[in-house]
Amino acid sequence: MQDCKSPAFWRGFFVWPSPRFEVAPFPACPAPYIQAMIRKLVAAFVLTALTLPATAETPMQDYTPPPPSQWEYLSDQVMGGVSTGSFRVEGQGDAAFVHLTGDVSTENRGGFIQVRTPLTTPLPETTSGLILRVRGNATRYFVHLRTSGTMLPWQYYQAGFDVTESWQEIRIPLSAFEPSGRLLRGTPKAQSIESVGFVAYGRDHEADLSARWIGIY
Repeated sequence: MQDCKSPAFWRGFFVWPSPRFEVAPFPACPAPYIQAMIRKLVAAFVLTALTLPATAETPMQDYTPPPPSQWEYLSDQVMGGVSTGSFRVEGQGDAAFVHLTGDVSTENRGGFIQVRTPLTTPLPETTSGLILRVRGNATRYFVHLRTSGTMLPWQYYQAGFDVTESWQEIRIPLSAFEPSGRLLRGTPKAQSIESVGFVAYGRDHEADLSARWIGIY
């Protein structure tokens, strides 16, 4: 049996598979020495874990979202609100994006403007989330999803995101979307999603959002 103060003993103790995992034959060692060595081993393990390369992002799936030309504008004026706004398509080809601007007002129980698109091709069942490219006036915006279960006009699933004046790519998992009411299931199913919208919502503010839905993962 090796001396417990031998480096070879401790190097082998945590190597799998090792007979020591089965019977743990500690030699006669002072308890303080064993405790100190275990602390050193745990510290080394934690340091190694923290310095390992980060796990790669889930790759983008093969799905083409609707082009910006198929998006449409909608505001709270359909329900008596007074928010005003518009959108236009900017850029060309694969670089095209929607640019939503306007003034959001919470008067008359309103408070949103949005640009949204219906899905002509359902999302795959394996969809974990949406990939967006966004920029804007350094404030918070939202993605709204409507599904086959959002039967009423005021029902949706919502997830927020922050923007800066520079373009950035963001990922929003479906698990981040919260239902607008208790009548909806907790998390939307990918294949039930029928529309996706970019929304300025919930408070009085000036909206200026450029966005492109570039894929799913």
